[in-house]
Amino acid sequence: EVTMKQIGATLAELMVVLAIAAILAGLAIPVFASLIHSSRLSSATTELLVSLHLARSEAIKRNSRAVICISAGGSTCATGGGWHQGWLVFHDANNNAALDSGESVINARQALPDSIRVTGNSTVSKYISYAPSGGTKSVTGAFQAGTLTVCNVADASGAARRVVISSTGRPRVARVTLASCP
Repeated sequence: EVTMKQIGATLAELMVVLAIAAILAGLAIPVFASLIHSSRLSSATTELLVSLHLARSEAIKRNSRAVICISAGGSTCATGGGWHQGWLVFHDANNNAALDSGESVINARQALPDSIRVTGNSTVSKYISYAPSGGTKSVTGAFQAGTLTVCNVADASGAARRVVISSTGRPRVARVTLASCP
């Protein structure tokens, strides 16, 4: 007489496996969400930093002023709102920090994801202008040092980045924790 052994899992065993999988998923989702928030924050900061370096190098290369300004539509500089709307890097032939007819757009960045906010302090709230020396200068001729804050409104941890622009025009990134994202 030959007996056959049945292979398989009982309903109770399947329920235990599903319960363990649910517990592990519950632990992993917050970590995964945090990873996504961190990635979006780093990506936005890097894009802004690359554009600042581009504007600075173009000013030096062209031996003429280059500007990065807030732009909601990608065709003109905006007079209000934050940097998260998007921005333009352009050759500013007449040194007025506004994109005028005949001035060439070097790069345009469309709006960042809805959860990302980028704000500048008063000296860099609308534009950053690079002189042929590579230093930052406002349209009045004064040096233009400032800080751009990049944060994620969906991230409860308060993790943020600050892009600090020195009077020599060199941008650097600092990690900070904010009480709230503006």
